[in-house]
Amino acid sequence: MSETNHDAPAAALGELLEVIDALIAPGGCPWDKEQTPLTLCDYLAEESFELIEGIRSGNPREAMEELGDVMFILLFMATLYERAGSHTLTDSLNYSAAKMIRRHPHVFGDKHFDNITELWDNWEKTKREENKDTDRKRVFDSLPSGLPPMLKAYRIHSKAARNGFTWQSDRDVEGQLRDEWDEWQEALASGHAEDSEREFGDYLFTLVELGRRKGIKANAALNFANQKFLARFAKMEELAEMRGLNLPDLSLDEMNALWDEVKDWERS
Repeated sequence: MSETNHDAPAAALGELLEVIDALIAPGGCPWDKEQTPLTLCDYLAEESFELIEGIRSGNPREAMEELGDVMFILLFMATLYERAGSHTLTDSLNYSAAKMIRRHPHVFGDKHFDNITELWDNWEKTKREENKDTDRKRVFDSLPSGLPPMLKAYRIHSKAARNGFTWQSDRDVEGQLRDEWDEWQEALASGHAEDSEREFGDYLFTLVELGRRKGIKANAALNFANQKFLARFAKMEELAEMRGLNLPDLSLDEMNALWDEVKDWERS
């Protein structure tokens, strides 16, 4: 790729960095001048979720806007670290580029992998080598503690599988899932709320792995189900309003009839 292809984004990044410099200058914004990388963490998480929502909505315009907002927070953090004498944005970018080159010897070197399993094996081996002199020596040490539980379960299973610790077949997972269901039912029957919660967690944890093996990311799948439910419910409310009805006043049978009507409309 030629350097010319990088000119426009490089100029835009430079302009955004100038905006940040102005915001935290002596005559800048009082709020921005008080921020630290730590105080910006929650904003980064919020903007990241908004970016994800924009991408999943299929709206390129929204994704474009939210991607810029995430980049703003990242550049803001980088600027604050540089001013504190810790490291520069260039340090971070160079480190990431070197890491990606190192972890992709099949692209930037003469390494050849026959399948994706060999590729992931090499990826994990390279990561272990990189972390041998750090406090991230073990398989899950690099797993962020703040990941949402559903996403974290997927990442746990993924990393465990890359290191050879998983069920041998999908059928084995299905059998484990049935066992976890039975254990949950037993816990429910016992009346112990804490046991029921834990067994339900075990069932979900195993279900996430079965989905992963089928190429399904549980977090994305659940998000799709959430959005589908919300869209259908909103349509139910519209139908009720059009007919002069107050949805909360309807019986369950009446609401189910509206729900089925919405589903029929989706199929048409």
